[in-house]
Amino acid sequence: MSVINPNETAGSWKAHKRETAVQLYLSGADGDAAALIGARVAGFPLSLSLVPSSDKIDPEDLAGSAAAVVQVDPGEPSSMKRFEALAAATRTPLIAAAYDPPLALVRALVRAGAHDVVPLPLDVADLETSLLPIRDQMARATSSAQSANGKLVCVIKSVGGIGATSLLTQLAIRAAENEAHFGREVCLLDLDLQFGNAAFQLGLRPHLTFLDLLEAGSRLDGELLRATMTTHPSGLKVVAAPSSLMPLDALSSEQLIEIVEIAKREFGTVFVDLPASWTNWSLSALAQADMVLLVTEMSVSGLHRARRQLDLLRDQDLTSVDLRVVINRFEKGLLRTVREADVQKALGRDVAYTIANDPSVMHPAIERGVPLSDIKRKSAVGRDIDMLDAGIAAAFGRER
Repeated sequence: MSVINPNETAGSWKAHKRETAVQLYLSGADGDAAALIGARVAGFPLSLSLVPSSDKIDPEDLAGSAAAVVQVDPGEPSSMKRFEALAAATRTPLIAAAYDPPLALVRALVRAGAHDVVPLPLDVADLETSLLPIRDQMARATSSAQSANGKLVCVIKSVGGIGATSLLTQLAIRAAENEAHFGREVCLLDLDLQFGNAAFQLGLRPHLTFLDLLEAGSRLDGELLRATMTTHPSGLKVVAAPSSLMPLDALSSEQLIEIVEIAKREFGTVFVDLPASWTNWSLSALAQADMVLLVTEMSVSGLHRARRQLDLLRDQDLTSVDLRVVINRFEKGLLRTVREADVQKALGRDVAYTIANDPSVMHPAIERGVPLSDIKRKSAVGRDIDMLDAGIAAAFGRER
């Protein structure tokens, strides 16, 4: 995967993980605030940032947080505007904090989107009272998500043009067919916002795309997600990439996390095709993933680029993710020049799966948007994809 800007480095990216911390944005650490550093309130760890009450707060910094306590200075109009702008840009619950807040200010803050208003200096009991409803709401949402038992599989590629999307669409078709026998559904989110063509390769002509999800804003829920999807004859549900180019930074990590969580509540398995450029939100997707498939090719160049992806994930502290290397368009004859030992040395890990290079079957299937078995009932590439699907199912404890 290539970078958005060649001047960026790995340090420019940040994977937002779903950690349930509470962020404190205060202009000073008086009262109990200093004692709250590193403490836990209502079961949440606290993180304190000292910033002037009118300085901008990046909504991306709230991604994955349970809530944020934001100081508001009634004497500074810019402080109130900061709170209003932040409330409009994030779905993270906001608690406003102010010194001796008058009733008019409390009402204005609630109208602006505050879940609660607490007095300064911060008092542990007051803060806990404000956070308990948020904790209970999160517990209910977590229970619902766990009962759905949805699993997220993200697909990344060492470089574009190696057939990763073709592999994914056929894998998703096979998974949808198999999961249907057990009453579970499968969906595919095409998050290659600029060049995604998963729907096209599946022979679909969607009326709605991922852009419609982004434009839904606060109306986004499971029902709207399903309404945005197009159904393949296999039963696979697909959210297509936007029909026209859009900036990669039009999607935030917080939006990505919310969409993924809704999808996991609605579906048994969620496949995600990521773009060939690193972004904060694509790294955040990996942080949420139950499995990551790194698709590469059996060549010195392909393996070198795959190793760079593995190095980036290590630098982003994502080594705990269940990542499996998949060699696409594999031909046994290539082992004469690139041996299995070379792969182990280049990647520092074994290849989990190989997918046969079988263009006489794969190309017609993609052109017609049908399963490989419609082209040829038994084929080498079909058997390999069946093995990949079975491996994923086994990892998730699914029947086959």
